[in-house]
Amino acid sequence: MSDTATETAPRGGAWPDSPFLRQLAAVVRAEDAYGNWEGKPDSELLAEYILTAEERREIPIIGDPDPEVIWRIEKFYTAIGLMLERQTGCMAAPIAKFNHEGWGRIVLIAGRLVVISKHLRDIHRFGFETWEKLAEAGDKMLADANDMTERFPEAARM
Repeated sequence: MSDTATETAPRGGAWPDSPFLRQLAAVVRAEDAYGNWEGKPDSELLAEYILTAEERREIPIIGDPDPEVIWRIEKFYTAIGLMLERQTGCMAAPIAKFNHEGWGRIVLIAGRLVVISKHLRDIHRFGFETWEKLAEAGDKMLADANDMTERFPEAARM
């Protein structure tokens, strides 16, 4: 079930008409082996990606990352990889390595090319204040990955 552009999410403001948010919701829904999320709106499935400033302040600065947070980060980058593949034909997959203190690195690789390389800190605080900011972050990373594949197409297709 897809949200409409007029739906107001419980948190995060108005739900934008975003291809990235639709792809992210599809990636999350693909993990639903038992159909528990059928009929739920995308905004409910992605609600954990919204983290207000107040909620962020309540999370300790130092803390072990929750496996669910790591899962959300990986799904975020998987959605970018799938959109990149749709746009360029280059299959891309994320590889992540995080330590127990909540920092690490994630790369998105297409062929032999690293199309995104991002150091993350405080991953236990990973989230966005609004749906619009979540969509913008995905769109920006996708644009960066597209630029990299255009610059080095041979490496991306290997």
